[in-house]
Amino acid sequence: MKKGVLLINLGTPKTPTKRDVRTYLKRFLGDQRVIDMPRWQWKPILNLMILPHRPAKSAELYRKIWSEQQGSPLQYYTEQQTKKLQRHLPEYTVKYAMSYSKPFIADVLESFETEHIDALTIIPLYPQYSTTTVGSVVDDINQFYYQRARIPSLHIITDFCSTKEYIRLLSNKVKNIYTSFKPDKVIFSYHGIPVSYIAKGDPYQDRCNLTTKLIMEQLGDIPYIQTYQSRFGPAEWLTPATDATLKELPAKGNKKVLVVSPSFVSDCLETLYELDIENRAYFLENGGTEFKMLSALNDDEAFIDVLEQLVRKP
Repeated sequence: MKKGVLLINLGTPKTPTKRDVRTYLKRFLGDQRVIDMPRWQWKPILNLMILPHRPAKSAELYRKIWSEQQGSPLQYYTEQQTKKLQRHLPEYTVKYAMSYSKPFIADVLESFETEHIDALTIIPLYPQYSTTTVGSVVDDINQFYYQRARIPSLHIITDFCSTKEYIRLLSNKVKNIYTSFKPDKVIFSYHGIPVSYIAKGDPYQDRCNLTTKLIMEQLGDIPYIQTYQSRFGPAEWLTPATDATLKELPAKGNKKVLVVSPSFVSDCLETLYELDIENRAYFLENGGTEFKMLSALNDDEAFIDVLEQLVRKP
C-alpha cells in the first residue's frame, strides 16, 4: 500500500505587492466559510469597497515581515515542516498545500492520485477546529473527490488541540520562558471569529478554551488571560480582544507580559506583525515595560514529532 500525508495551511500572497495581495485576499475573502454572508450582499462589498483599497495597506504590512532570503514566513515554515516530516516518515510521501494560494489543495490531491497513493492522511495545520478553517479544507477535499472514479482511504485530522504531545510541547515552551522571565501575566491570544459563527454551532471557542485549560493544568498556578485577535469588519467578534487587553493591562499593574499564540503553528502576519509589532507597541505605549512573544512552533523538531504522532496513531 502506498501511503501519503498532506499538510494544509491557509496560504499567503506570492509577493508583498498590491497585485499579489489582492489576488490572495480575493480568494480568501471570497470563501463563504470565511465570510458567512449571502453572496449577493458580500460580493459588492468585497469588489467595490475592500479589494480596491485593502491590498495596498496589507502589502505594506507584509513587507515588514517578509524575508529577503526566505520570502513569506508562512510559506517557508510550511515547506520546512513538510521536508522534516518526510524525513520522519520515509515510508510515506509527504506534501503540503494551501487553501488560498499555490500549491492549491486540488492540484496536490491530483498529484497523489497520479502517484497511486492508496491511503492519505490529511492534517489541516489548525490545532483548534473551526468551520472557517478546517471546514473550508474539508469542503475542498470533498469537492475534489466528488464523483471521482477512485478515492483513497482518507484520514482527515480535523483537530489536534487536545493531544498530549501538542499540549506538552506548548506547555514546556511557556514554562521555559516563564521561569526566567517571570511575567505579570501570560496572554493566550487566539485568532478570533465572529460570535454569530459560534451561535450557529462552530465549536472553535470551546476548543480554544480547552487548549488553554489543558496547558494551564501543566503549568500550575500562574496568572493568565485568554484573548482573541485579528478582528475584521463590523460584526461582533469573540472577546476580550487582544489589542484592547494589552492597552489596559499596564494600568492594572501588569507591566511584563508573555504572549502565546496557540492557534498558529507557523509564524505569519498575525504573529510577526499584529502581535509582535502592533500589539507590542500598544502595550509599551500604555505603560508596559517588557513584552515577550513566544514564537510559533514553526519547524521545531518537537512539533515535527507531534505531526508524526498524528500520522502514526490509528
